[in-house]
Amino acid sequence: MDQQLEVVVITGMSGAGKTVAVQSFEDSGYFVIDNMVPSLAPRFIDVIEESHQFSKIAMVMDARSQSFYDSILPLIHRLRAREDITMHLLFLDADDVKLVARYKETRREHPLSENDGVMSGIQRERQLLATMKSEADLVVDTTTLTPRQLRLRLQDYFGDGETDQFYINVMSFGFKYGLPLDADIVMDVRFLPNPFYLPELKHLTGNDQAVQDYVMQTSEAQAFYRHFLALLMTTLPGYIKEGKSSLTIAIGCTGGQHRSVTMANRLSTALSEAGYQASVHHRDVEKAQ
Repeated sequence: MDQQLEVVVITGMSGAGKTVAVQSFEDSGYFVIDNMVPSLAPRFIDVIEESHQFSKIAMVMDARSQSFYDSILPLIHRLRAREDITMHLLFLDADDVKLVARYKETRREHPLSENDGVMSGIQRERQLLATMKSEADLVVDTTTLTPRQLRLRLQDYFGDGETDQFYINVMSFGFKYGLPLDADIVMDVRFLPNPFYLPELKHLTGNDQAVQDYVMQTSEAQAFYRHFLALLMTTLPGYIKEGKSSLTIAIGCTGGQHRSVTMANRLSTALSEAGYQASVHHRDVEKAQ
């Protein structure tokens, strides 16, 4: 018999952390649909089951679909009655003071506000969701939780026992082709010795030992590598603590063929040896200079 499809319906107070929850479920391998219309949910589940591509899905239903609230609870009851799926209802909550503060920070209008302020919208929503909260399988109060702590709570309840994976992508690039838009950390290594000006090395890359030896020959290059690696080893635990699931470190030189490739390869190897899940990608190494 095929494994039952796991279905999680995510709901709760606006501003209580559903965006973080969505990211957490996505990182945990769930297929996530935001702002699902209740009447479409059963057919969507059927399609996912027929595709055999996903074993777990999560659907967000919240105040943006306020006209459908009357149909959400009947939907929950129908889903609980299905024998082909495992159904969970997650409710995220926070106290009124914290919710007001979060809305003030984002400067967004509450979806149930009727031009009478955020607090009035919160009170309407809390009354509207009272029954939904009482039927939840898990209620998480995020008032004092950081995003990282909320992720951990959800992992504890919905996870498969594995710890969060943290991926590091070390990439090389050439400044002449533009900065990588997805980089979290960018380092310029154009101060290192440039093999481009040596005829015997010009048409090689940082994947070749001769180029690597030339780039790393100076004490300045060795010192830079040690200090940059030490900086990364100091900061990476902080990124993990704050809930990041991946980090892209971009190393750039002029053309992205020699110096940046050499340094990216060395860093990726060192991070892997330190126990991190690291990969290396050379964006511009195949481009002609």
